[in-house]
Amino acid sequence: MSKIVINIDGKEVQTQEGEYLLNAARANDIFIPAICYLTRCSPTLACRICLVEADGKQVYACNAKAKDGMNITTTTENIEKERRAIMEVYDVNHPLQCGVCDQSGECELQNYTLEIGVDSQSYTVKDVDRSSHDWGHLHYDPGLCIVCERCVTACKDMIGDNSLKTIARGADALDATFKESMPKDAYAMWNKLNKSVIGLTNGTDVLDCTSCGECAAVCPVGALVDTHFIYKSNAWELKQIPATCGHCSAGCQISYDVKHTSVDNPEDKIYRVMNEWNYVSLCGAGRYGFDYQNADATKDEAAFNKAIEAFKKADTIKFTSTITNEEAFLLQKMKEKFGYKLINDEAKAFQDFLNYYSEVSGTKLYGSDLEKVHNANFVVSVGSALKTDNPNARYALNNSMTVNKGAGLYFHPLKDPIIEGLGKSIMTVAHAPLQEEAALYLVLDLFGDKEKLPREISEYLASFHSQKTITVTEVVKEKVVEIVKEMKLNEETGEEEEIEVEKSKMVSTKVEKEVVVDDNKLLEILGADDKFMETLEKNLKKKDNFQLMVGPDLYTHPKAKNLARLVAIIEKYTDFELTMIPALTNSLGVALINELDDEAGEYTIGYNTEADFVLSALGDGDIDMPAINQQEGTLTSVNKRVNPTNAAISYDGFELNDIANALGFDAENVIDYTVELPTATGFKSQEFDSLPNHYENDGTEVRGYVLENVAVKASDDENVEKFSDDKLEGCIIYLANPVRQFTPFTHKTTELDEESGIYMSEEYLNNSDFNAGESVKVKTKQGELTAKIVSDNKIAGEIVVLPTFDKNLNSEALFSGYRFNVASIEKV
Repeated sequence: MSKIVINIDGKEVQTQEGEYLLNAARANDIFIPAICYLTRCSPTLACRICLVEADGKQVYACNAKAKDGMNITTTTENIEKERRAIMEVYDVNHPLQCGVCDQSGECELQNYTLEIGVDSQSYTVKDVDRSSHDWGHLHYDPGLCIVCERCVTACKDMIGDNSLKTIARGADALDATFKESMPKDAYAMWNKLNKSVIGLTNGTDVLDCTSCGECAAVCPVGALVDTHFIYKSNAWELKQIPATCGHCSAGCQISYDVKHTSVDNPEDKIYRVMNEWNYVSLCGAGRYGFDYQNADATKDEAAFNKAIEAFKKADTIKFTSTITNEEAFLLQKMKEKFGYKLINDEAKAFQDFLNYYSEVSGTKLYGSDLEKVHNANFVVSVGSALKTDNPNARYALNNSMTVNKGAGLYFHPLKDPIIEGLGKSIMTVAHAPLQEEAALYLVLDLFGDKEKLPREISEYLASFHSQKTITVTEVVKEKVVEIVKEMKLNEETGEEEEIEVEKSKMVSTKVEKEVVVDDNKLLEILGADDKFMETLEKNLKKKDNFQLMVGPDLYTHPKAKNLARLVAIIEKYTDFELTMIPALTNSLGVALINELDDEAGEYTIGYNTEADFVLSALGDGDIDMPAINQQEGTLTSVNKRVNPTNAAISYDGFELNDIANALGFDAENVIDYTVELPTATGFKSQEFDSLPNHYENDGTEVRGYVLENVAVKASDDENVEKFSDDKLEGCIIYLANPVRQFTPFTHKTTELDEESGIYMSEEYLNNSDFNAGESVKVKTKQGELTAKIVSDNKIAGEIVVLPTFDKNLNSEALFSGYRFNVASIEKV
């Protein structure tokens, strides 16, 4: 889209051609009232309060698109009458309970009623019973609902759950005289409002979704509220702490809303998490998994002295990627000074993958991010269970299809009804584990420029193609003329006579014929259905923005090096831009900061992981450490952005920095190291306190900074290996988490109550002798464990999922690195 100039209330502003007028105005700090519209979503025209005049014609700013030279007036006498009437209608029968409403103080109905100056009421209608509903983590009060449909739109366009819709209210029809006496748009809005409330798409009163809470976040009134927050606090009592979510690699911008615990307890407590929902969506873990702090830590001098002795004795530090960049940097400095081995298997696999990729790409990092995926119209995902690996990647995929009318290809062995439910334009291929290479070769085959590809690769791809003759049935239509006899009145004699007339009709005939078609063996290897190419050709029409996402299944794959080179080849020789999804919170940061080792030594320090001496933010180690919601520091996201986070809850124990200082380092705070993060791998020399954390009105992300994509020397060799025919067969297990769980930190929180156990789909349970709640033993060549069965309707098919969020389950012990394995499962 090209840049254009439009005029709004006498002010010339630049915008993109085709941009909605409302977004153009907001980007230039021009106020137009709007209730129903959400940035990143399709307009619904539910509220109609965004009326403006464009080139003399009254239009809705949320739906009208900018054209070069357009002249917009945001208010006229008629528009003011419409807006006033609309707000009066919204206030009809709205309960006067602002004093106890959870939204009071940040309620858009309050704000616009005051802004527009509604001081009297002109309209009335008989109310109906609007009893409240308890939907588990959400509470819905139809009495407060203004049916703006933001919750429905967010659920459909942002998240992809499609769990909410408008249903019949059961009210009497409006008095017919209102149609003549009211402003036109106000009447149309009221007529729709009077007929509707919000209900569930499954037709029950039981909400079945991925429990992200985004619908409650976008609700402008108090109709949808997080159950845990009901009657807990007034909005104006809460202090907002800007931060970054610490649960996955999305690095979502959040604010912790805190105040004192109670009259008797002055300690700060997190009451809820909020987000800039116009620009970023949270998953359930980010919204509800907030109270994972190490609350009871104290400065235990005896434990501290033991820690110092352990560090003097140790030759290895093992740690997870749930760690800030500054702490990771401090561990690297300790390695350089004392010679420790640094062990982080998950980050090491990602680090190696990035290095293999760089050999071909010539850059340290992949070229794209999730924001570009949002804006794409054709997206391919390989090697990631998007729904749980990184929910924002799933949201980006959904948004690209719903708002951009896009399409996508999703390659993954684990069948996912959530992904399949995103729409008809998503094509899913449930290939066998270990066949990720074949999936990438197929992408290269379908989208690569064969003339530009290295000759060896082109020849290899050609070897999968052959011609075969198939019989197809075609419907041939032809015009057939028939002579029929009809009776017709003879006007001269007045009698009916039999005459012959010609009549034509189209006759369809099925004709079988043999045709020669291309036979692509890659499709057969991956198990794609017979109509794959036909559907793909249809979905590719008018697509011009291509994005590829790859994920953690590839990083630990036995052929990870070849996979990394393949994705670099795809990025180089196709129109796809590439995003890699890091496995954990700060996997990318750790991979860029630390020199990681393959094998541990004899005595190991563990940071949030098992070892001879354990530093733990979970409160279960030899010495306490702060959780991420108790720290200042930075986290590196999937979008290659170094985001600042702040402490929401106080911490009274020792920190890693205290131990380092006792061993000869000298930093007052760990954030003193922010400015020292390695520029050689893309970090910038910026002080922590200089890092911003907000969004502009036009949606521009002003958070921390984006890593420099450092150029590296690429190899002249772009060849890749032929893929192996190996695949896992039998009873397959997969190392992944259920919706809303990521790590032991999310498992610790109050509101995230997912059960620990072995997750099986309803389909698997129906086809087996197992039942939910039973205990089973799972055994592989690497180990065994016993746990109870949990039925999960968010997965499908025959693959069993073993989670990592409960460290007592020790699921990782059953795997050799790659996330899939073959196992035996038997009842205990």
